[in-house]
Amino acid sequence: MASLQDIRRRIKSVTSIQQITSAMNMVATSRLRRAKEKAVKNRPYADKVRQVVSDVAAGAADFSNPLLEVHDTGKDIFLIVAADKGLAGAYSSNVFKEAARQMGEKSNTRLVLSGQKGVEHYHARDFDIASTYTGFSDKPTYEHAKKLAQDVTQRFISGEAKSVRMVYTKFISALTCTPETIQLLPFETLSAESNGPRDEYIFEPSAAEVLGFLLPMYLETTVYAALLQSAASELSSRMNAMSSATDNAEELIADMNLYYNKVRQANITREITEIVGGAEALK
Repeated sequence: MASLQDIRRRIKSVTSIQQITSAMNMVATSRLRRAKEKAVKNRPYADKVRQVVSDVAAGAADFSNPLLEVHDTGKDIFLIVAADKGLAGAYSSNVFKEAARQMGEKSNTRLVLSGQKGVEHYHARDFDIASTYTGFSDKPTYEHAKKLAQDVTQRFISGEAKSVRMVYTKFISALTCTPETIQLLPFETLSAESNGPRDEYIFEPSAAEVLGFLLPMYLETTVYAALLQSAASELSSRMNAMSSATDNAEELIADMNLYYNKVRQANITREITEIVGGAEALK
C-alpha cells in the first residue's frame, strides 16, 4: 500500500499536468477559430481558381506545357503535410496511414515533407526524403505554399518525378478531420473537368499564354488551401486531445483523493486498534 506522502505527491503531479493540458486546450481553441476562418474563406477562392483553369484549358487548343506532360520515368513524389508538434492525438499518424495506402514500391517513392513529425517518422523508416520544411504547420502562409509548390514543380519538370501527389488532412468540423490524397502533377484532372458546360472567355493574350501563367498559380493555390485545411485540422485535433487529457486527469485526481482518504482512514483505524490493544495488555 502506498504511503500518504506518495499519494499526495502523485495528486500534486497530476494536478500540475491538468493545469497544463487545460491551458493548451484553451490556446488551441482560441487559435482554431482563426485557422478555421482562414480555411473556410480560402475554400471558395481555391474552387474558383480550379474552375477558371479548367475552363481556360478547354479553350486552349493543342496547348503544351511541361506541367501537363505525362512522364514514363522518374519516381512518385509524395508531398506529405503533417504536424510540427505532438499532443495532437492521431492527427499525424492518420496522415501517415493514408500515405502508406497510396504509396507503391518504397524504392520508387521520394518524399517532400512538411512538418517535423513527418521528418521524424520517415527518417526512422529509412525513406528517400527529397526535402523537408518545418516550423509552420499550424500557421502557414502563402509564401510557405509557394516554396512547396516550386519545389515539387522543379522536380517534375526536371524529370525526377513521374507524378506528384499530396497527402493532407481535410478539415470538416472541430470533431471531424479526414486525411485525403490529391494529385498535383501532371494536371490530368483538368481535361476531364473541361468536357462539361463552361464559361466563355475572351483571351488577351492567347489562351495558351494565359494558361501557362495560371497553372503555377493554381498549383500554389491548391497547396496553400491544403496547408490551411491541415492547420485547422491539427489545432482541432490538439484541442480535442487536450480536452480529453484534462477530463481524464480530473477523473484520476478524484480516484486518488478517494484512495487517499481510504488509506488515511485505514491508518487511523490501525493506530486506534494498536492503542486499544496496548491498553488492554496493561490491565
